Amino acid sequence: MVLTATFMTALDFFIVNVAIPSIQLRLGAGPSAIQWVVAGFSLALAAGLVTAGRIGDIIGRRRTFALGLALFTLASAACGFAPTAGALIAARVAQGLSAAMMGPQVLAILRTAYQGAAQAKAFAMYGLTMGVGAVFGQLIGGLLIRADLFGLDWRCCFLINLPVGLATLLLVRRCVPESMAPERPRLDWAGVVLVTAALVALVLPLIQGPGQGWPVWTWASLAGSAVLAVVFGAHQHRLSRRGDGHPLVDTALFRDRAFSAGMLAQLAFWSGQASFFLVLALYLQQGRGLDALGSGVVFTAVGAGYLVTSTTAHRLAARLERQAPAVGGLVMAVGLALVWAAVGAIGAGGGAAQVAWLAPGLFVDGLGMGMVIAPLTSTVLVRVEPQLVGSASGVLATVQQVAGAVGVALIGILFYGALGSPGAATAAASGYPHATRLALAALCGVELLLAALAQLLPRRSRTL
Repeated sequence: MVLTATFMTALDFFIVNVAIPSIQLRLGAGPSAIQWVVAGFSLALAAGLVTAGRIGDIIGRRRTFALGLALFTLASAACGFAPTAGALIAARVAQGLSAAMMGPQVLAILRTAYQGAAQAKAFAMYGLTMGVGAVFGQLIGGLLIRADLFGLDWRCCFLINLPVGLATLLLVRRCVPESMAPERPRLDWAGVVLVTAALVALVLPLIQGPGQGWPVWTWASLAGSAVLAVVFGAHQHRLSRRGDGHPLVDTALFRDRAFSAGMLAQLAFWSGQASFFLVLALYLQQGRGLDALGSGVVFTAVGAGYLVTSTTAHRLAARLERQAPAVGGLVMAVGLALVWAAVGAIGAGGGAAQVAWLAPGLFVDGLGMGMVIAPLTSTVLVRVEPQLVGSASGVLATVQQVAGAVGVALIGILFYGALGSPGAATAAASGYPHATRLALAALCGVELLLAALAQLLPRRSRTL
């Protein structure tokens, strides 16, 4: 039941990319407005996750999840019926905030409602859901826009959430158990202000910087985020040491090897995922001339591989233990290397049909993805005490979002640097194979780093 919300959030994160051309045409949205349609959701989601995780500990995870789901459904309706670009941006921010309320609760509910093998299977389904939403987002969006149901065009990409959200909301009380921290902690409002400011100051320049040429304010914001993060960490440590303190993030979490090492591995994995999807979409649509639907069809090769391993990820984790994400990282590196070779073989010439040569490498990459998401998530949360599950889930979800923004920014610099400035000769279709191969080589290195970081995880998980 709660995984339905996970699917909707992952889908909405990616599906909007397909709707951008129609939004520009129908609403007369300029480049800046379009950027904020995408960035508003990401920024609000990243900024709200830690606080939302702690709220779930305090007032109940099912209650917080249901509230977030209701608000997400309303925000989706506001997106779908937005009369102007400004209204759409405001609704997307509301979507991001409501998605932030749901995300940590899903992880916390899976952690507290299931034990042993059932818990491992539940996290495997969580990984499957996330991957399906991300991989098939563009395909689903392309199909919806092509179908043009009731003449709604791009609005279908948001309105599809209404029947799904309402049906899920009606079943939450019956199907989802309630849980909360045993001690009912108070909300650390100073921590809320500090962590929100730090995350906004970090994610905003990562989103806006590449498109604006990294002006001075982006570097000032990044520096400010580091300062705010240090102040937040010191504040949380002080509250953690006090017997009567109620920190937003208990620093004791980071003394657990599974949690701290798992955060580093999550950072590596998600920085590679978000940037890979971006580079592949740009290569297919701008370098090969595919439309959104055609690009989405190519992405199904990743999804096919992902479905094979993600459905059995709990069995792989039981057999391989901490080496499951390590092997997954190595498999992904092999898959990306195959894609790198295929892009080079196709070269600058040839038609769109030749992208079929990418399919084997994309399939192998999907196999590796399925071996990483669920086992790594389970390993991070399995040792967390019940009173800290919500807080830990919020930190985990935040790391995933921040890693995605960091990966897109860094790989984007490499990709666009190789491609050349807009309008330059190298920015023609002939420049895309070179830029894509350079980005893929860097992403291979990221996956090898993931495999190395997995060696820092504990040898045996309590769920195995």
